[in-house]
Amino acid sequence: MRSFPARTTGGRYMLWTQVYDPLGHWWLSTLVAGLPIAVLFLMLAALQIKPHWCAMAGSLTAAAVAILVFKMPPLLASMSFVYGVAFGLLKIAWIVVAAVYLYDISVETGQFEIMKESVAAITADRRLQLLLVAFCFGSFIEGAAGFGAPVAIAGAFMIGLGFEPFQAAALNLIANTAPVAWGAIGTPVHTLAAVSGLPESDLNAMIGRILPITAVIVPFWLVRAMVGWRETFEVFPAILVVGVSFALTQFVWSNHIDSSLVDIMGGVVAIVALVVFLQFWAPKRIWRFSSDSQRPPLAPERKIDGESGPRLEAAEFDYSPEPPAPTTAVVLKAWMPFAVLSVFVLLWGLPGIKNTLNRTTTPAFRVVLADGRLRPGAPGWDVPYLHNAVYRSQPVVAKPTPEPARYDFNWLSATGSGCFLAALVSGLLLGLSPAQLAKIFWRTLSRMRLAVVAISFMLGLGYITRYSGLDAVLGLAFTRTGWLYPFFGTFLGWLGVALTGSDTSSNALFGSLQRITSQQLGIDPVLMCAANGAGGVMGKMVDAQSITIATAATEQVGSEGSIFRFVAWHSIALGTIVAALVMLYAYVLPFLVPHGLQFVK
Repeated sequence: MRSFPARTTGGRYMLWTQVYDPLGHWWLSTLVAGLPIAVLFLMLAALQIKPHWCAMAGSLTAAAVAILVFKMPPLLASMSFVYGVAFGLLKIAWIVVAAVYLYDISVETGQFEIMKESVAAITADRRLQLLLVAFCFGSFIEGAAGFGAPVAIAGAFMIGLGFEPFQAAALNLIANTAPVAWGAIGTPVHTLAAVSGLPESDLNAMIGRILPITAVIVPFWLVRAMVGWRETFEVFPAILVVGVSFALTQFVWSNHIDSSLVDIMGGVVAIVALVVFLQFWAPKRIWRFSSDSQRPPLAPERKIDGESGPRLEAAEFDYSPEPPAPTTAVVLKAWMPFAVLSVFVLLWGLPGIKNTLNRTTTPAFRVVLADGRLRPGAPGWDVPYLHNAVYRSQPVVAKPTPEPARYDFNWLSATGSGCFLAALVSGLLLGLSPAQLAKIFWRTLSRMRLAVVAISFMLGLGYITRYSGLDAVLGLAFTRTGWLYPFFGTFLGWLGVALTGSDTSSNALFGSLQRITSQQLGIDPVLMCAANGAGGVMGKMVDAQSITIATAATEQVGSEGSIFRFVAWHSIALGTIVAALVMLYAYVLPFLVPHGLQFVK
């Protein structure tokens, strides 16, 4: 470790270089670096303590390990935590609150009931509803917004359809895997290209040659997680339509067009394909939950007036006339809030609109230096004492590199603000007054308050591990696996998402490490950097942040441990499939790793 003073405009602070083996034995340093994560998941899964307390305990453990063992200056550790909390509030928690707010508006105005009827009109089969909402619609929202929005919106949607809250939370976590690598208008791929220095088109295409294979598997896996084998194969044709249409769109778009709209187009194509397919095909029997209300059973078959057939016992059952089906205009009005949401998050993700909003409303977005040049690097305020004060060193990076810490207070261009404005516009169009909108928003904030605390502290924990180098210590342990590195390097991406809750953050943390290590081992760096993003998607369902969002959106706060135990083996099993595919590309099909591709303009 080296530490020396330097003068900045904010005064004096310490520069500090991360240490990756403070105890002199890599395995012992790795065990200590993993303590915060062990504490977090032990409390969450085994002791079933409420998530905000788990996040606080994990953050305190991370700070203690960073300061006492890795000798990180306390001021830097504190500012890392503050930076993480601030990031979590604006970039993550704000999205979830705004998405749930829009859902509450839809419920308050009675539109959600009509939406449920419209989905039931497409199919009353719960397995097919699961594919439509959790996988197809969730993929679209992931591509447009990312960062927890699909789990929050689709989870709330499924509860409205009649799914049990636990099912809605757990199944959406499983569904929100295949699209994660291109979430939020392709942000993870953009980040991976930036930190690795490799061509984005090659990385995008390579991810698009790994994940479409799992995209065919995930819909089948999702349905099987809810029902038995027999019930799963009863809807196998529909599963195949969803998986193949989504996978083909992912492959074509990522390999031949761009990295921004992969999931949005995949979700749209999968929805259209399934809805059209259901016009010509239906399962032999409609599968529902035992708790679903059903019409009374038919009386035994008997002859009446020379006719045979089932008859209802009119003396026992008194039916009221069924209400008429809602008209197309009524259905479109009911779906309008989510249509408005889709438009807003799509517009908010377009670089031209986002940059325009940033330039006009974001403080410190455009800074002119004393020599008249624009300040390079990411926009935002320099986080006091932390910005460029922490250095990553070899073997994580090729040469000592400062870690930037700029807080981009994009209060208007943030995805959450787009969701919030969509909710306000929808509420006004549905006839709610400003006072009613304020009342609903207060109610949403009240029931989401603990989830916001948990998400903020989760990000605080993640940022302490990032700036202290604990994440790098855990990652370096994977690089000691030799020829098995393609397998375990994929799980390095999985670990990154499990730690940070974001494929974007995982790529930022380990993208450079993947390139350096793969080059040292003689493995194609394009493949291993892409494997980081592809493997990370399967870690999405077990990260504490996503679980917290899922339980908050489905009003299951307190059941985080049960949900974690349910999804953990699914995450590891699907991650193993991705890792096996990477091994196949590394040693059997290396000629399929793309190099020098260009997107169609």
